[in-house]
Amino acid sequence: MEKFNREQDGYNKQEVNKFIDDVIVQTEAVINRVKTQQEEIKSLKKELEHYKKIEETLKSALLNAEKASNDIKKNAVEESRIIVMDAKRNASQIVNDALMRAEKIEVRADTLERNIIVFKRKLKLIVDQQLSVIEDIDELDLKN
Repeated sequence: MEKFNREQDGYNKQEVNKFIDDVIVQTEAVINRVKTQQEEIKSLKKELEHYKKIEETLKSALLNAEKASNDIKKNAVEESRIIVMDAKRNASQIVNDALMRAEKIEVRADTLERNIIVFKRKLKLIVDQQLSVIEDIDELDLKN
C-alpha cells in the first residue's frame, strides 16, 4: 500500500496525483491485457472450430479410405485367384518351352565345347609349326 507524506492541508497532492496516474496507467494496462486476451480467446475458439471441422473431414476421409482399401483388397484377391488359375493353365506350356530351350542350349554348349577343343588343337599345331620355323631360323643364322 502506498503511503503519502502529510502536509498542512492533508496529503501531498503531487504524491496522490502521481499515485492516481500510476493506478490509471496500471488499470488501462490491465484493461488492454484483458481485451487482448479476449481477442486471443475469440481467435483460439475460431481456430478450434476450424480444427474440429478438419477433424471431421479427416474422419470422413479415413472411413472412405478404409472402404476403398477393403474394396481394393477384395479386387486384389479376386485378381490374384484369376492370375493363379491362368498360371496353372500356362504352367505346363512354360515348362515344355523351358525344357526345349534348355535342350537347345545344351546342344549348342556341346557344339561350342567341341569347337573349342578343335580350335585349341589347331592353334597348338600352328604354334608348334611357328616354333619349328623359329628354331630353323636360329639354325640358319648360326651356320652363316
